[in-house]
Amino acid sequence: FFLFRVTIMRNDITVEEVAKHNTENDCWIIIDGGVYDMTKFLFEHPGGRRVLMKKAGQDATKEFHSLHAPEVLVKYNPLLQIGTIGSSSKSNNNGNSQNVYGTPIAYAEPYWYNNEMKSPYYNQSHREFREVVRSFIETEVSPNIDTWEQNMDYPRELHEIAYKAGVFGACWPKKYGGTPPKGGFDMFHDLIFWDELARCGGGWLAACFLTINIALPPILAVGSDYLKEKVAPATISGKKIISLCITEPYAGSDVANIKTTARKEGNFYIVNGEKKFITSGMKADFFTVAVRTGGEGMGGISLLLLEKGMPGITCRKMPTQGWASSNTAYITFDDVKVPKENLIGQENQGFLAIMLNFNHERFAGIVMGIRGARMCIEESVKYARVRKTFNKRLIDHQVIRHKIAEMARRVESSQAWLEQAAYQMNNNVDPRIIGGTMALLKVQTTTVLEYCAREASQILGGVSCIRGGIGAKVERIYRDVRIAAIGGGSEEVLRDLAMRQAKL
Repeated sequence: FFLFRVTIMRNDITVEEVAKHNTENDCWIIIDGGVYDMTKFLFEHPGGRRVLMKKAGQDATKEFHSLHAPEVLVKYNPLLQIGTIGSSSKSNNNGNSQNVYGTPIAYAEPYWYNNEMKSPYYNQSHREFREVVRSFIETEVSPNIDTWEQNMDYPRELHEIAYKAGVFGACWPKKYGGTPPKGGFDMFHDLIFWDELARCGGGWLAACFLTINIALPPILAVGSDYLKEKVAPATISGKKIISLCITEPYAGSDVANIKTTARKEGNFYIVNGEKKFITSGMKADFFTVAVRTGGEGMGGISLLLLEKGMPGITCRKMPTQGWASSNTAYITFDDVKVPKENLIGQENQGFLAIMLNFNHERFAGIVMGIRGARMCIEESVKYARVRKTFNKRLIDHQVIRHKIAEMARRVESSQAWLEQAAYQMNNNVDPRIIGGTMALLKVQTTTVLEYCAREASQILGGVSCIRGGIGAKVERIYRDVRIAAIGGGSEEVLRDLAMRQAKL
């Protein structure tokens, strides 16, 4: 039925005409001004045919939005919609009004998305870039994210699709195939980049975008021209994938204690060891690997580029609680023979390159965490507006309003601190000076995300415990919270780092 159905859309259907189609053999309903022929879908409906028959021939908008995520309409519109009521027009996908870009729910978007609010940080270039990234997400990601998370994978070609859309290469130098916005790419473009990408959440984002942003910078910063030309154009264009291998079964945030070794043997390094929790490890063509080439501690660490296909590399997929589609891997190196020209930077000088890279990794995580918290506010408000308890909308209960107020308070204060940090980074403040700030800001953000995920789950109730449906985003965010709080440095380690830098 669905594969071969051809429908001529009508825009002159009346409410009275819809009312005549109210039986199991002929069932129409109205949602958001659109008219849907549900007749052949009645017995396919996950909630059963009786739910639909209660609204046969009627407007089911209110009931639909109280039970379904908006993405359901996107999926079924081409299959079931036959027209619209009179000249009714639906709101656009972003829910835009004249003054607000994006979702017109308070605190669901950054303050400057409201055109009546002023900011010293953003200009027209930022607004245009915001639209590029959001368009990519709504076209290529939103319709597919649930499937990717369920399958614990995403399509490899997404990298190249994102590149062609002007997103994947936006933050990289033109010299290596980067596609920065006109006028250049600054830290506030970068903030928008991660914020808009994170609007769906899920492990695909970490695997597709985050890993290249933590694995390629050391090569561009201290690598040889040979390595830059070998790796950068191929990975920036999305043709190949690169992953960062730091964490081990024996050392996570304590990077100075890694045990993977690289022993010189002629013109090669012989690498032996294990790496754990390696995001995108299952798809990677290149690996930026931290190895021990010298003595104990930070002074004995180097970086090497390893390549897929080198004998002795074994990757095993690790099913994860959150970031289900992240292709996280356990990687073993067994006498892997690596050419000495694959050394990234100087021997025994890899620790500093790793540490300086952490600031931006944490920056991306901070932005993603704040967006996740905003998504919790958005989903909470949308649900609370349509769900009733004790003959009253949830949103009209003072206790629910206070929950949302507290969520908003924490999110907006985090946004202000984030923009303060972005301003320092944009003005090239020494990364070592702001390392403590970035550490505390990441702790702030992940605790806010965890709080908002919990409160959103309380507001949505049981639907937030089910994968799929109206509570899908909150359920996914709740699973992702732990990895957000641990990845890039656990909260405990980062608090201590900040205090050590403060020299208390």
